Amino acid sequence: MNIGIVGLGLIGGSLGFDLRTQGHKVLGVSHRESTCQKAIALGNVDKASVEAKDLAAAEVVFICTPLALIVPTIEELIAHLPSNVVITDVGSVKTPIVKEVLPLWDNFLGGHPMAGTANSGIEAAQRNLFVDRPYVLTPVKNTPSNAVKMLEEIIQQLGANLYYCSPEQHDRAVSWISHLPVMVSTSLITACINENDKEVLQLAKKLASSGFKDTSRVGGGNPELGMMMARYNREALLISLQQYRHSLDELMEQIQQEDWKSLEEKLKINQQVRPDFVDG
Repeated sequence: MNIGIVGLGLIGGSLGFDLRTQGHKVLGVSHRESTCQKAIALGNVDKASVEAKDLAAAEVVFICTPLALIVPTIEELIAHLPSNVVITDVGSVKTPIVKEVLPLWDNFLGGHPMAGTANSGIEAAQRNLFVDRPYVLTPVKNTPSNAVKMLEEIIQQLGANLYYCSPEQHDRAVSWISHLPVMVSTSLITACINENDKEVLQLAKKLASSGFKDTSRVGGGNPELGMMMARYNREALLISLQQYRHSLDELMEQIQQEDWKSLEEKLKINQQVRPDFVDG
């Protein structure tokens, strides 16, 4: 199968590696000629170009650009594609993307591979990135069944765990387990650097270990990605933030009132339920 990838970064480059391993011919597009040449040299793609028209032979196209560029990229691309080509994206927010693209292209199916690293760019691409990782597809009422079947087969070849849900359900779920943690982690870092005593701040930096490293990791990541999460999943994220603020207020109240029994019970419950999210 001829498969196109627009956006040759971590996700696009990793897709290229694994799709080629499965015997597909991968055609890449990047806005930088240097990235195209790197992708060819590294083996992420069979061919690469800065021109969207060079994907005319593709049967499926993955849009792997930043969130803000997904819709504009599709608007440019569809002028060069036959109407039977299936288009999908890998954005971490689905509702606004699906809403804007469906009037433009019938054979569109939103997708989101829940995989990645802290690194970016074509050099960060790696093989088997999607193995045993969740990959969400968000079909709607009018999504063609052949588009669903085609993408299902491709994703299964990647070794990912496939899930289906509506765009709205997806955005609410990822708000809890992806977007809220970024904002909470960001707030942690901001609170720490606002320590007024410079000596205490310097000491905290020297003493920081695994606890701070784990909880601050996502908040210290790509600023553009964090901003796009908030911008495109604003409604669901605000609901999650409000609930988080309520939980934080409860913790503060328990500590202020020296209600150690209630605090211990909360911590015990959290210890019990955490594996449901991270060990599944």
